Formats: sequence, C-alpha cells, structure tokens
Amino acid sequence: MNWKILSSEYLFHDLWFKVRKDKCITPGGKIVDPYYVYEFPQWVAAVALTEDNQVIMEVQYRHGLGETGIEIPGGCVDDTDVDYEAAIRRELQEETGYTFDSVELLGTTSANPSTNSNLMHMFLARGGKKTTHQQLDANEEIEVKLVSIGELKELLRSNKIAQSMHVTCILYALEKLGELKY
Repeated sequence: MNWKILSSEYLFHDLWFKVRKDKCITPGGKIVDPYYVYEFPQWVAAVALTEDNQVIMEVQYRHGLGETGIEIPGGCVDDTDVDYEAAIRRELQEETGYTFDSVELLGTTSANPSTNSNLMHMFLARGGKKTTHQQLDANEEIEVKLVSIGELKELLRSNKIAQSMHVTCILYALEKLGELKY
C-alpha cells in the first residue's frame, strides 16, 4: 500500500520545522499531487517519578493554543544526543533540574502520521533527585509542579492535560506501574 514519491520540494525550511510538498503515485496508479508533509525532529517525553514517587509535571504557556497548561517533561532530540535515552535525560535535567536512577522506553507514538514525519519516544523515569537548577532555553518559562499518582489520574479524568501525546505517554506509564485498570 506504500506510495512512491515522484518528486519532492521544500516550501519552508527552518531550524526545527520544515514543510515538504510531494507528488506521489499509489500502487493503483493514482497520482496524489500535492501532498504536504511536516518534518520535525524526533521528540521525547517522560513520566518522571521522584525518589518518593511524586510525578514531575510542568506548567507552561503554549502559544499555539494561547493557553497555559500542564504537561510532562520532554522536547526535541538534538543532533548531539547519542540516543533517545540521552535526549530524555538531557531534557529532564534542563527543564526540571532532576536526574534519574533509571529511564525505561515505553514505546513510540505519532502526533499525526498522515502529515508528520517524526515520532515521540515515550519514557518512564524513576528515582528522580533534584541535582541542579533549571537550564531553560531562551523562550522557555517552566514551573515545575510535583503531584501524586492519584492527582495525575485526576488530571486525566478531568481533561486537564491538552497535549495528546503526553496523555498517551502517561497512560503507558500508568499501565507499566500497575496503576491502569481496564
């Protein structure tokens, strides 16, 4: 069922976002033109637990929605990251000031596989210790908030977490922790 790309051109090319216009042909011979693809770096996110099993959440403004919301830590994989685990460990330390005893890959998800070329790699981090201060990017303002697993579940139940990929990561983490009932 895979399409073949006949031609491709970049319409927009910036540091962390590119827009590509493809001309494709389906296995049945149908020409699909144009088809737009959004290219982002790979992303990482983690449900991060402190030594005393508090969940590290972040409160920050998200300009796309024009709202301040609550999320889990995460961000873009940098070219200097040796792998996805290194990327999430770096993001956790930069955004929260915590380092972790263990980091476990939970899986991957896509924000929108019809248009986005990247994946988000989901992790569960345990044994977090506050070891340094935040080292935020110039445009980041992040308030760290610790919540219990019960409070995290209530945030989900009351639809307080807008970032759908973060909700997905939280659900995988709760299942791994034996906290999700089907």
